[in-house]
Amino acid sequence: MRYGFKWFILPLSLLLQLTAISQGQWQTAAGGGYTYKTIHGDPMKARFYTLKNGLTVILSVNNKEPRIQTLIGVRAGSNNDPREHTGLAHYLEHLLFKGTYRFGTLDSAKESVYINQVEQLYNDYNATSDPAARKTIYHRIDSVSGISATFAIANEYDKMMTAMGAQKSNAHTFVEETVYEEDVPSNAIDKYLAVQAERFRNPVFRLFHTELEAVYEEKNRDDDDVKVFETMLAALFPHHNYGQQTTIGTIEHLKNPNLKAIRDFYNTYYVPDNMAIVMVGDLDPDDVIRKIDKQFSYMKPGNSPEYKAVKETPIISPIIKEVRGPDAESVHITFRLPGAMDNESCVLAMVVSQILNNGKAGLIDLNLNKQQKVLGASAGIRYLKDYSFFVLSGRALQDQTLPEVKRLLLDQLDILKKGNFEESLLKAIINNFKLYEIQGLEDNNNRATSLMDAFIKHRGTRWNEDVAFINDMGKVTRQQVMDYANTHFKENYVLIYKRKGLDSARKVDKPAITPVEVNREAQSDFLRKITAMPATPVKPQWLDYNKDITKGRADSADVLYVQNKDNTLFRLYYSIPMGSYNNRLLPLAAAYLQYLGTDKYTPAEINRQFYNIACSFNVSPGTDATTIVITGLQEYFGKAVELTEHLIRNCRADEAALDLLKGSIQKSRADSKLNKGSIMNGLMQYAMYGPLNPFNAQVPKGVLDSLKAGELVNILHGLHDYKHTIIYYGPRGFADALADIKEAHHLPIAYKPIPATVKFEKTIQTQNEILFTHYDMVQAEVQWLRNGNVFDASQAPVISLFNRYFGDLVFQTIRESKALAYSTYARYTIPVRKGDRYSAVAYVGSQADKMGEAITGMNELLNDIPQSETALATAKKSIKQDIETGRITQDGIIFSYLAAKKMGLDYDIRKDVYRSIDKLAFSDVKQFFDANLSRKPYTYCIMASDKNISDQELKRYGVLKKLTLEDIFGF
Repeated sequence: MRYGFKWFILPLSLLLQLTAISQGQWQTAAGGGYTYKTIHGDPMKARFYTLKNGLTVILSVNNKEPRIQTLIGVRAGSNNDPREHTGLAHYLEHLLFKGTYRFGTLDSAKESVYINQVEQLYNDYNATSDPAARKTIYHRIDSVSGISATFAIANEYDKMMTAMGAQKSNAHTFVEETVYEEDVPSNAIDKYLAVQAERFRNPVFRLFHTELEAVYEEKNRDDDDVKVFETMLAALFPHHNYGQQTTIGTIEHLKNPNLKAIRDFYNTYYVPDNMAIVMVGDLDPDDVIRKIDKQFSYMKPGNSPEYKAVKETPIISPIIKEVRGPDAESVHITFRLPGAMDNESCVLAMVVSQILNNGKAGLIDLNLNKQQKVLGASAGIRYLKDYSFFVLSGRALQDQTLPEVKRLLLDQLDILKKGNFEESLLKAIINNFKLYEIQGLEDNNNRATSLMDAFIKHRGTRWNEDVAFINDMGKVTRQQVMDYANTHFKENYVLIYKRKGLDSARKVDKPAITPVEVNREAQSDFLRKITAMPATPVKPQWLDYNKDITKGRADSADVLYVQNKDNTLFRLYYSIPMGSYNNRLLPLAAAYLQYLGTDKYTPAEINRQFYNIACSFNVSPGTDATTIVITGLQEYFGKAVELTEHLIRNCRADEAALDLLKGSIQKSRADSKLNKGSIMNGLMQYAMYGPLNPFNAQVPKGVLDSLKAGELVNILHGLHDYKHTIIYYGPRGFADALADIKEAHHLPIAYKPIPATVKFEKTIQTQNEILFTHYDMVQAEVQWLRNGNVFDASQAPVISLFNRYFGDLVFQTIRESKALAYSTYARYTIPVRKGDRYSAVAYVGSQADKMGEAITGMNELLNDIPQSETALATAKKSIKQDIETGRITQDGIIFSYLAAKKMGLDYDIRKDVYRSIDKLAFSDVKQFFDANLSRKPYTYCIMASDKNISDQELKRYGVLKKLTLEDIFGF
């Protein structure tokens, strides 16, 4: 579960599907005994139903794979939280995974007695101010909750969804919505609807205090982006709940939860006329709408009060705020705009955002990023119902101040306001959005998210405007852009300086919680009923690399081909078996290329040409291979390939651009040493490979300083001179595609030899070791690492079963039973090439004062795997259904083949897993566990503040080695 914000969203994620080629009109149709509405020209062909009780149902068919993306959304988020109970909508989202009186319980009658006692105790707790008395009451809450938990079946919702083959079970809450997410097999519709109908019928708020602790952990997570976002909204909306109520809530309200208020919120907002079910995928709409109506007809219409938007007073001068935290510095400039219901504003704001920043030819792209005047800059818009907001963001170069970055960002806005941009850019934006539309339609989640977003923002009734979005963008003139920008972008912005420093914000204190029962083996009658429901079998489809891939030659190069039969997109790859392990300057050369021109084109002209034809290219060096990929519409194939090859073969050295790149690299390296994700990644690489590892084997500063432009340009010029494989996925037939490739791609007479590879060998742990590094944060993050045996394909079935089985038990124990972490996992990772070793990894992120308990809890699991035949059966069934309904398609077929080759295989290994999984018993999993994980030495990677964790405590777990950032990063 998560509370949902998408920090300065590039608008494409919202509009990939909200676009169409021509204006559409609502039409009414009927099928299966139900009427529905559609929009002429809607590329998703979405059907909009309203059932008798007011429930909205939106269905869209996509038969590419036998799966369905489902979303159940409620128009209720933090906007709707009672002022005295902020965070309530988000916490309710968590509780909707705990079950009802029919599932999640062994005996609902007995359990309800204790649940009622817990509710009353929380009422007493909230009404008490004396700290000692509150502590006494909370101890009583903990005690009664423990008794109540003996009747609970933890995670029974997850067990049912997993058993039916559901994936990506999740939910999110934001200011205007709470949305519950599942990806289910198409043959599990009946099971899915039966579970969801029961889930929302009469939820029981069981296991309350342990789940509340998970929310505490979520609140306490150190995240500078969240701080910036919340500070920005508070300043932008001083009266509206967008800014006055954070989604996760205040500390005081989290410390004083009110079960009655949560129940009242549920009864008020979780009613059919305030909810929508969106299903996108392999479905029969006439059949599905009947089933939804049958399952959800019990819901009675309500009278949910809509949040009354407070009209904000205009911002007449800049509002300046500072946020401090350990991560790198940045600047964010935000403008308040009209909301999603103002379609004209939405269209114009989108065009403005694309003129400023489209990734290739926008003003920010060309004037700032391409010229390396900042470390990185972007622009984007976030649409909300009542108001939208537009964000300019940037990071500073070395010795550059944040006010200087701010000025550069505003300068680009001034250029736009004066109309100093090429008229052709407006047409290019439309071409690219047509490409984005085609790409977006390929993904069920993308489609479903867009349809749900429209419902939440009350644009479901105006879907015709969303369908016509590209068409409306195409009508926008330069003068309209100038008028809009001059009207809405003045001195009316919120300016956030994110600076490095200590955060003084209070955290939620750790309550005393006794681990509760999880009753792993228990099953409710409801679960057994769902399990027994019939489902039409789905046969797995195996890849046959000899049949599914067409192989040929283009002169001296191998060609791998799969046809795109769905649309006009092409993707062309050149895969060169040479990466950073062969030449450590390769990543620098690839980064340098984006700043170079040729004898015919400047760097800006190259970007404009690609953007004008809605194509793109990328040079991506990995550790052992470099991939050049060119993508776009097939009609521009020749031009895109020609332009890419011209640039690579004819790019011209530019020492000034290299000097700027060197400075950017040094600043990026310094910034990465402030980022906890990068630090933990480095710790894990150190644990996996030792002091010299792939993470810190970077080009030394001395080498970087002395590097000349000619060295990098020579690397680029010679990329096509190494033997490589050509991969084509597109609409052209094989013979025509081969002819196109031969004409566009010029191969050398003789190939250069591939440079020798640097090898990094995984270490073998012989004793418990603690790798510790300091980071200023409240949390402690702990990862376990143990390198295992060399890859063995025959182990694939048992490893698949172990990962599914053990991963679920870890989550259930660490989070659900003991409430020690918001995030935790464990798995046995599979290497990517033959001859490499497996690695066992585990993770817990908790508050520093719970670190010892968290380590003890994980170690208990790593030493003694619990036995649960019920969980094992569920894991087996889930794996089989994943394989049965999984489809590897498009160019994924080719990359599956290449991955198999790297592992020394010539077949689809999923077949081995599927055919063996039913034969495996717990004894097989236990044998694997004992041989590879149990009571073995591990390296513990621990990142925390040294003010909160003592050396003495760390030494309890193994030999302590404190690492500096220089040890980790190599600079």
